Amino acid sequence: MSDTALGGWQNGLAGGFWRIMADDETGGMEDSAQVLPALPVLAPDSGMLAVLHEDLERAAAYKKAARASATHRAYASDWRIYEAWCGSRGLQPMPAHPEQIAAFVANQAHAGAKASTVERRVAAIGHYHRASNLPAPGAHPEAGGLREALAGIRKDKSVKKTRKDAADASALRNMLAEIKGKGLRATRDRALLALGMAAALRRSELVALRMDSVGVLERGLELYLGATKTDQAGEGATIAIPEGSRIRPKALLLDWIAAVRTLEAGVQRTPAEDAAMPLFRRLTRSDQLTERAMSDKAVARLVKHCAGAAGYDASKFSGHSLRAGFLTEAASQGATIFKMQEVSRHKTVQILSEYVRSADRFRDHAGDRFL
Repeated sequence: MSDTALGGWQNGLAGGFWRIMADDETGGMEDSAQVLPALPVLAPDSGMLAVLHEDLERAAAYKKAARASATHRAYASDWRIYEAWCGSRGLQPMPAHPEQIAAFVANQAHAGAKASTVERRVAAIGHYHRASNLPAPGAHPEAGGLREALAGIRKDKSVKKTRKDAADASALRNMLAEIKGKGLRATRDRALLALGMAAALRRSELVALRMDSVGVLERGLELYLGATKTDQAGEGATIAIPEGSRIRPKALLLDWIAAVRTLEAGVQRTPAEDAAMPLFRRLTRSDQLTERAMSDKAVARLVKHCAGAAGYDASKFSGHSLRAGFLTEAASQGATIFKMQEVSRHKTVQILSEYVRSADRFRDHAGDRFL
């Protein structure tokens, strides 16, 4: 249910109008076959109304938690684009016939949107329809034309998938070497790059880490992750990170934590408040520590900057380069797919097998003896 719909529902509750009109109240229904079955009348007394409001708010929060925050942001952006398109053509956004959505996706594809972006926008439109208790256009019996349009867009825009360069062990050491000095920013950035690669983390996972996400052990670190892109159920995962002697993720992270502790020696927080603090926090332009987490875009910018400083083509690096770097290096060092999966947490091994095949492409090559 959208915030608007929820607000209207709650206002109806407060005014005592939350009820389903019975047949005798409406003077009878002319065609009962076309009307949804009446829901039970819900009429809580005034003493329970506040409690029910709290339950409704919790329900709304759980619905929002069903998707990652990044998905919510993308859907909101897609919906604004769709609303603007509708407005420019005198159309109502909801409820929308599938042919209206087919026209919209054709417009987006013609404007240069990728097939994956177009499909996400259709998913966003369906999400907003369902949230307003309306059927998604893609589920409409007459959605065949929309599906054909999407298939044509996928075929028309099919291109070879390009993958960003991986920050493997050699590249990451070179990138770390370009972060000079012992200041707060340098200490944070070294720890972030090292941990991101060592744990094969997505940039969204890196910035979601909290102080209580880290366990310090004699042999290395443990990271405790909650809901992630491949773990929407929130079952969580624990990742082991060896201490290391080259990249040294444990030592670099402890340097950062120690720097923060020293800087905030006089700050008073409860244990719960301290545990909930972001692990990697935003710094101001003058390198003042804030209490806000870094953004995932800041991680991508950092990777690109350090790659460029180390002599690589920065345009070929992204936040994903850290995760790809671990998988690339692990495959080249002969790690099994299943050990790689323990760290990367991929639900299937198909993507991981691509890294292994890439690493094995020149190993024991059939032409080694005669080329």
